[in-house]
Amino acid sequence: MKVYEGEGEKTVITNRKARHEFFILESYEAGIVLKGTEVKSLRHGDGNLNDAYAMLINAEVWLLNMHISPYEQGNINNHEPRRERKLLLTKKEIRRLIGRTTEKGLTLIPLRVYFKNCRAKVEIGLAKGKKTYDKREDLKRREHEREMERRFVNE
Repeated sequence: MKVYEGEGEKTVITNRKARHEFFILESYEAGIVLKGTEVKSLRHGDGNLNDAYAMLINAEVWLLNMHISPYEQGNINNHEPRRERKLLLTKKEIRRLIGRTTEKGLTLIPLRVYFKNCRAKVEIGLAKGKKTYDKREDLKRREHEREMERRFVNE
């Protein structure tokens, strides 16, 4: 899966587990500071958002624990797979996030990585963790919706 030219968005990596584990209250689009081999590796879809999270450090937002595989054709200057990556947000958004993350139980989770007009972007969500019963309720609701859809198609 290669993404190179053109307008619009092309999603490269999604964090499917995030919507199951957390309630997403707000989402933000952030640029991400990458090295050249990281961009090439992302264009091939070689990345993973499992266990990744964002953190506010010195009034800056950093993405931690995101894995981008080393580029196959890279040389000795290849990147470290799990390095910290800076996210680019406006001051207003950062101030808002500082205020919201100090609330109890709120965290920043990356939801997806995509290319928009040839620039790498990360969608981060302000999230609150779900309890076990919330997860079960979501599964029941989805199961019910699927059953209703099947009945509607069969009739």
